[in-house]
Amino acid sequence: MYKVGMKMPKKIKPLYEDGIVDEVISQLMSGKEAKVYIVRCGNEIRCAKVYKEASKRSFKKAVEYQEGRKGRNSRRNRAMEKKSCFGRKQQEEAWQNAEVDALYRLADAGVRAPQPYGCFDGVLLMELILDSDGDVAPRLNDVSLTQKQAIKDHTTIMHDVARMLSVGVIHGDLSEFNVLLDEFGPVIIDLPQAVDASGNNNAKAMLERDVNNMTHYYAQFAPQLSNSQYAKEIWELYEKAELKNDVVLTGQFTESDKEADVDDVMLQIKAAFEEQEARLERAREADID
Repeated sequence: MYKVGMKMPKKIKPLYEDGIVDEVISQLMSGKEAKVYIVRCGNEIRCAKVYKEASKRSFKKAVEYQEGRKGRNSRRNRAMEKKSCFGRKQQEEAWQNAEVDALYRLADAGVRAPQPYGCFDGVLLMELILDSDGDVAPRLNDVSLTQKQAIKDHTTIMHDVARMLSVGVIHGDLSEFNVLLDEFGPVIIDLPQAVDASGNNNAKAMLERDVNNMTHYYAQFAPQLSNSQYAKEIWELYEKAELKNDVVLTGQFTESDKEADVDDVMLQIKAAFEEQEARLERAREADID
């Protein structure tokens, strides 16, 4: 944490001048796509996520995540495709608004995530997640779990992943570094790369990567979780239009007797390599933070 009375960040200053933010208390963290500050809004303590400019972000393969995000404005879509100055600005807004939209959709689906309070020119105001002592809730990567807690929280996360998909959202970068742990359990954060499942050809692979990342983490404390098949179960329910908000998952899945799809197998192998690379990168970033 930084000391109280820190210099006002340039992007937050307009919010201060408009009376939306009254004080910047401290910097909470700096990540690959944004810096997060603890701020005071009236009597409420919230956090302000200040998105970095595209040229300063290190988030890789953004194109894969943005596939299917086209809006209704054809002029804007053409500008984004041509990468004009106007188009780049619109693309930035689409990237930032994706997180706001995802947070509202997650709330509607009953998924635990920070409550958003609006996005203002590259600054997302949202709920500050606290632990039972009133301190900032730790990232999952920074805590140690009992086997019982790991099994319980893994089940919660799997059902949250399913609820997200039931409203057409895939996190796309879910891991122990993008989950907080408060007194009630896991809270999913960081969604600017959220994927529109119906419009993205990489949706299945991204869902599997999210599920596998979380299962791999929790299996450190409860090895039996390694045998679960939640990704396949969730995706099959989604394809059959049977994935409901209140779905009860088993973690079991029976493979079809049909001949394996070679292309699908190759995609899974590729996804596994990318998953390992991403995990190593997140670990390095966590050490830097």
